[in-house]
Amino acid sequence: MRLVFAGTPAVAVPALDAIAASGHELLAVVTRPDAPAGRGRGLVRSPVGAWADAHGVEVLTPARPREPEFLDRLRELAPDCVPVVAYGALVPPVALEIPAHGWINLHFSLLPAWRGAAPVQHAVLHGDEVTGASVFELEEGLDTGPVYGTVTDEIRPADTSGDLLERLAHSGAGLLVAVLDAIGAGTARTVPQPADGVSLAPKLTVEDARVRWGDPAFAVDRRIRACTPAPGPWTTFRDDRVKLGPVTPVADGPELKPGELHVEKSGVLVGTATTPVRLGEVRAAGKKAMPAGDWARGARVTAGEVFA
Repeated sequence: MRLVFAGTPAVAVPALDAIAASGHELLAVVTRPDAPAGRGRGLVRSPVGAWADAHGVEVLTPARPREPEFLDRLRELAPDCVPVVAYGALVPPVALEIPAHGWINLHFSLLPAWRGAAPVQHAVLHGDEVTGASVFELEEGLDTGPVYGTVTDEIRPADTSGDLLERLAHSGAGLLVAVLDAIGAGTARTVPQPADGVSLAPKLTVEDARVRWGDPAFAVDRRIRACTPAPGPWTTFRDDRVKLGPVTPVADGPELKPGELHVEKSGVLVGTATTPVRLGEVRAAGKKAMPAGDWARGARVTAGEVFA
């Protein structure tokens, strides 16, 4: 089939690789406009746009996909279908109607669970044991369209959102190509999403990523893993913000108040509402990430000090 691909971040690139190797014709990509990044705040191409540049594929960067110039170009390209992976903008009905087989979206949850911008983060944050990816027909509602197919994946005890999303990006890419193949062959079928089991996954904010030491250890662990790598878990120490890597709950540690630090030869424990957690890496403001024990020695942490 003739395809235009819509996507923006690096998690969409495995799907592009799979489509390029599938035999379908990739006419162009649609991605978010170049955005400031880095210390110099220069304009940087999105990972999808950079992939297209490297492969000689046309790049369309409308500020909004309802712009007349973009809609005219999409009509000129006349794609059979527009596969979507994490594009990052709402697609209006006038654009949805242009491809003969519509827009189909690879979404990283088992719909109707975790509709929204951060499905993987919310699955980790809420302690789900199983998640997956769904390919569904894009419509005006938020991730409400009928589903072509799914793949599942177990959430492992130490998985961060980054770990899980990387796996789903690759397994989901295979699912997306299989659905495109079936659409092209005329054998694809959709199933409406059930009315029960709907949950929403809004984007996690920086404030969401602040560690709540008054939560139980399992909840502290989940929040830190859910916010790794983005937006990045953090806490405060001596009124300065410090970023944290994943932690390990400790079943038989000393009794500590929430946020209380306890430095041992083997590392650093922090109190929660239940049992302590052992810190992994710590990154103080303006410094590189380092093992928690090295950070504690450099900061000269004393008995009774706390993370706020």
